[in-house]
Amino acid sequence: MRFAIPLAEGKLTAHFGHCKEFAIIDVEENQIKNKEILVPPSHEPGVLPRWLHEMGANVIIAGGMGHKAIDLFKQNGINVITGAPSLEPEVLVASYLDKTLVTGGNLCDH
Repeated sequence: MRFAIPLAEGKLTAHFGHCKEFAIIDVEENQIKNKEILVPPSHEPGVLPRWLHEMGANVIIAGGMGHKAIDLFKQNGINVITGAPSLEPEVLVASYLDKTLVTGGNLCDH
């Protein structure tokens, strides 16, 4: 399983489409095995869903995301979790894996 998390200053950022880097975290047998920090391509409609699909992401943990982007990710077979708190990516993934990740509403509800 591969997670993608938009970052600002090492923690999840609510501004998904305009983040400057993503944590890409690989999980095997419910254990974090690898973490990379990658710079995304320039933000244009449809670019991030395609790029993260190419990166092999299965799950995106975000603070907020527009409905069109959520639909594009779902079309690419990527599960989107919104409303996550601004924490370090490893903490978010570990919470997701042990089913303790607390999420609120989509922080980018438009």
